[in-house]
Amino acid sequence: MDKHTLNNGLRVVVEKIPTCRSVAFGIWVKTGSRNENQHNNGISHFIEHMLFKGTEKYSAKDIAEIFDGIGGNVNAFTSKEYTCYYCKVLDEHLPLAVEVLSDMFFRSVFDPVELDKEKNVIYEEISMYEDTPDDMVHDLIAKAAFRDHALGQTIIGTQSNLAAMRSNTLKDYMRAHYTIANTVVSIAGNINDGVVELIEKHFGAFAVTGKAETLNPLGFQSGHEYFQKKTEQNHICLSLPGLSAKDDRLYAMVLLNNAVGGGMSSRLFQEIREKRGLAYSVYSYHTSYQDGGMFTVYTGTAPKQTDEVLKVTMEILHDIKHKGLTDSELRKGKEQMKGSLILSLESTSSRMNRLGKNELMLGRHYSLDEMIDQIESVEMEHIQALTAEMLSSPFALAMVGNSDEPIRGFRRDSLV
Repeated sequence: MDKHTLNNGLRVVVEKIPTCRSVAFGIWVKTGSRNENQHNNGISHFIEHMLFKGTEKYSAKDIAEIFDGIGGNVNAFTSKEYTCYYCKVLDEHLPLAVEVLSDMFFRSVFDPVELDKEKNVIYEEISMYEDTPDDMVHDLIAKAAFRDHALGQTIIGTQSNLAAMRSNTLKDYMRAHYTIANTVVSIAGNINDGVVELIEKHFGAFAVTGKAETLNPLGFQSGHEYFQKKTEQNHICLSLPGLSAKDDRLYAMVLLNNAVGGGMSSRLFQEIREKRGLAYSVYSYHTSYQDGGMFTVYTGTAPKQTDEVLKVTMEILHDIKHKGLTDSELRKGKEQMKGSLILSLESTSSRMNRLGKNELMLGRHYSLDEMIDQIESVEMEHIQALTAEMLSSPFALAMVGNSDEPIRGFRRDSLV
């Protein structure tokens, strides 16, 4: 991995992989729904959509036809703390891909007609999301955990917010947040020695500096959220305080998550699905932000089984808190982590994602050997200390279903 800084201060991270014929290229911007407020919530996601709707040089159809014509793909995504525009193409087509994607980034026109059409697209996306309770409940748990903090907002925003947005609204937001300090370019694949000059050619005139932004401190709340919806299942999330992206204990957290609900051999999956047949989907995951995180358990189950599922979930967490993991779970978790890490490095897209996210959010990079050493250095006492800390706080709870009776009055401090 090599890191370069252009004359204007833009950071570029590249990794040459001569054994493949593809190149993944990404533009990462450190802005997402966390940088929004209740009035403009959804604007980061809306901008992401609009960058594909035409530039001074290319129409939306041109952009699609160019990437289809070279056998590549182009896409983007918005998270709570960053936005990424990316493509993957054959190595010979990288100059064209960089030219088009940079044109989208700098010279999108935000045509009012296209703006209104894309609003309707996102309205449909919001409706689709509301028709998917197993997705909706994850936004509800964020609201329960973070309340009025920006991280409690959805990424997609609201119809009323979108309806009020105009072209100038989006351009003003970009001027404030799409700055050099907030942007990283990452490239991984079969690149040549002139790749930095290629980026300098298309990004060297980038001159938006902006002002340093201060984030509101993050605090975990043991809140409760319920959304009534006619469903065949109750969709439930339970969350506890997690770790920030910069916390040295992240590998211990991943190992703990693997044992709790991170795979088919995890305790939640084996006990709730395999042994008792109470749910088709049950899992846990950990989400890291710049200054905090959340550990979440999800289950979708029939209303008549909800009480038992919650009871079993609490028993599993209680058992882990007081008895810890087994030696087998620790060893198996380490092998899973190493296998997942090494397999991901076989993809140019995964490597580009790792480069961009690490540079943007952490400002640091680790070699494969360093990461494996960190995984192997996790001991049982590290996980036990983390478990004791995490499970000594009241948890947040969210549910989508016909009735909140199963969680009404449910003690959220029962693990303390």
